[in-house]
Amino acid sequence: MDVTGIQQVVKNSKLIYPNEEKVRATNIGSMSAFEELLKKSQQDPASFWDDVAKDFIWYKPWTKTISGDLPSFRFFVDGISNPSINMLDRHIENGAGNRTALIWEGENGDTSFYTYNMLLAEVNRFANALRSFGVKKGDCVAIYLPNLAESFIAVLACLRIGAIYNAIFSGFSEKSLQDRLVSFEPKVVVTADATERRGKKIYLKEKLDEIVSDIPSINAVIVVNRMNTDVTMKKGQDYFWDEIVSQMSIHCEPEKLEANDPGIVFYTSGTTGKPKGVVHSAMAFVLQNYIFAKYHMDHHDDDVFWCTADIGWLTMHIWGIAGALANGVTTIVYEGAPDYPTKNRFYKIIEKYRVNKLFTAPTALRMLKSLGDEELKKHDLSCLDVISLVGEPFDPETWHWTYEKLGKKKVYINNTWGQTETAGTPLANAAWLTPMKPGSAGVQFLGCSLDVVDDVGEPVEKGTLGNLIIRKPFPMLCRTLWKEPERYYGSYFSQVDGAYFASDLALVDDDGHFWVVGRSDDAFNVAGHRLSTMEMESAVLEVPGVAETAVIGVPDKIKGEVPLVFIRLDEATTLTEDIKHKVNNSIENEIGKIARPKEVIIVDALPKTVSGKIMRRLLSEVVTSGTVKGDVTGLENPEIVENLKEKLNIKQI
Repeated sequence: MDVTGIQQVVKNSKLIYPNEEKVRATNIGSMSAFEELLKKSQQDPASFWDDVAKDFIWYKPWTKTISGDLPSFRFFVDGISNPSINMLDRHIENGAGNRTALIWEGENGDTSFYTYNMLLAEVNRFANALRSFGVKKGDCVAIYLPNLAESFIAVLACLRIGAIYNAIFSGFSEKSLQDRLVSFEPKVVVTADATERRGKKIYLKEKLDEIVSDIPSINAVIVVNRMNTDVTMKKGQDYFWDEIVSQMSIHCEPEKLEANDPGIVFYTSGTTGKPKGVVHSAMAFVLQNYIFAKYHMDHHDDDVFWCTADIGWLTMHIWGIAGALANGVTTIVYEGAPDYPTKNRFYKIIEKYRVNKLFTAPTALRMLKSLGDEELKKHDLSCLDVISLVGEPFDPETWHWTYEKLGKKKVYINNTWGQTETAGTPLANAAWLTPMKPGSAGVQFLGCSLDVVDDVGEPVEKGTLGNLIIRKPFPMLCRTLWKEPERYYGSYFSQVDGAYFASDLALVDDDGHFWVVGRSDDAFNVAGHRLSTMEMESAVLEVPGVAETAVIGVPDKIKGEVPLVFIRLDEATTLTEDIKHKVNNSIENEIGKIARPKEVIIVDALPKTVSGKIMRRLLSEVVTSGTVKGDVTGLENPEIVENLKEKLNIKQI
């Protein structure tokens, strides 16, 4: 296997050690203390998780910290608690009730603020409202909302009464919405009349009305009156949020939950195939993301944290809800597009609220980079302290721009790796404690054991590309697939005995940092040489003027596959053949002539999810078949599919 390209990227990446003053100001106070904690978590995980759990409020202590192994395991067995009391009541009892918990801003500039006291009151009102509709422990509630304060309140209310919730992206088509509701069978659906995205109204209630009669489990639809549109309200089924909660008490006794009770179902979304309903334990989800966020972000009481993800993706629940609120910080939820109505909206939000902790996607940073340094100079972003990322490989070129230009070398950059199935990020660094390494996804984090193996499950040498696996369970790892236990085993545990198979390609370098270079089905073989998306795209992004790129493999009669490169240019660069020539040269210089692309195609935009992940498999579908089988309404820019077809027809790929 020839991986010269990615090995060269790894070789060129050097450790960057944090500022000593910042190290001393962290929660733990020193790098050596964190290294000892990390060592304990991996050598004696039961003792480590035992200590973490003691930070939470429990009605009844657990009898065993860890029981079983992959794929069937439990944590904090027989322990009784509730997730919501550990994100809200716990801080209020410690005197932080008047601290700002939540800041909401809409695309049109509307804002609202909630202290921890205020947020708990609203959560209790809505929890009581759900109970008034007969929702009890173990019942299902679907949350079909945009990024609203009510979205956070609905999630926390479900956790308070022990309901199992599923959040569904508000941009999905009727078909995708229907597929999820049919599978999930909710008793109540929470939605809004409409939302606004890029200045256009998206009518959610109207979309739901088309299919609700086909879902017999639904007893009630609760509607947030977000845009004051004229919606049809069916008597005995549809109820406005404000009218219901105004009748409810601000006090609600939390449901007592065993630590392994299911609480969250999230459907993975791909371009093809039936979505998988990933099941998480609510208590374990909140507890582990509490300790992970504490060290990933170095959270302190006075933090203002912004997770740029949509409530329809698990990222927001991991970071914006569980990680932030369990640590008692101020969390921001923004409803609209981060580059609308002006492309510097992202900067404006950071500057306005003095955001010091940011969680976003590499694609968002590439978008900011493409605006140019002059736009950056117009904003005071000196508040930024930690920037964490997830979603796709983070190329070193954009890493250095983020560190040197955006952060003025005064920020900690924490690139991470995780999946819907892993909940949080088992590969990451500890902010201001772990040495940074541009391009890597960090080290095995607290309580996590990962490895890189070949196709028969044998460990590979350091620096060798292989399959990423998880060796040992951790609390927030998924427990099963909703109504599909056999699929759970087949999807994740049938490939390597006793291990979770991530379907990602990775390598471990000499410093113990993991490099996740892309999905195993995103890699391609050129004349017997296996190339990854990360190494190709890193080479392309080194070319001045290239803002974003996506590389896929396309069939070739002689070589089997050859690379096809898509690029979007930055604001200051015009379309020239010279750019294509430079891209070809950069790829040849960094990887070799074997990687020379069949074509370099300049496009106005690349297909991305709302969370910023580039959908390479969608590009492959368009190129190889001319059609897209899966639903594209989950994309930030679904119209891009037709634009790509037109572009590809012109190029005759």
